[in-house]
Amino acid sequence: MQGLADENAIIAAVRAAEARTRGQIVCVLARRSSDPAAFVALYAAALALIAPWPMLEWTQLSAQVVFAVQIAVFVLSLLVLGWTRIGVALTPRAVKRRQAYRAALEQFFIRGVRRTPSRAGVLIFVSLAEHYARIVADEGFDGKVSEEEWRVAVEEMTARLHEGQITEGFVAAIARCGDLMAREAPPDGGGNDLPDALVRLN
Repeated sequence: MQGLADENAIIAAVRAAEARTRGQIVCVLARRSSDPAAFVALYAAALALIAPWPMLEWTQLSAQVVFAVQIAVFVLSLLVLGWTRIGVALTPRAVKRRQAYRAALEQFFIRGVRRTPSRAGVLIFVSLAEHYARIVADEGFDGKVSEEEWRVAVEEMTARLHEGQITEGFVAAIARCGDLMAREAPPDGGGNDLPDALVRLN
């Protein structure tokens, strides 16, 4: 899905929105933000602990063979859960959302959104594996744009993301953010401080 994003359309939307404001918009698309490693190890250990009981109950295998099978189950479970989407799917939703939110905040600082002269930067963040979207705005919008207004932009984006329309989701969020930014941070003749291209992670 990540490759389906039309970067040119997103860049055009960012430039159109930024033409109406002194603020800056940065868009980030991550394939995955959460790390399921802890839960993968937990599930693998649980499967390995369960594996010997059927063999002990219904077979005459030696302890060495049972022990070897147990190790094999643990290693195989680690590989399957760690290298497929199953591990992410088994991670609790609250944990995935918390980790994705932390990733969004990290990108807010890494991409320099907080360092714009007007403090009117906005990050639009999407993480596909977690089905997570977030808008992080700099302090220049504190007390001016409500959380509900930002939430509407996120909802417009996620409605399209649920249909697999990644580009359309970003464009909708960019347009909505552009309206809010134009209202509270009109142009002041400043330059374009941050790149307009879509940032792709993973």
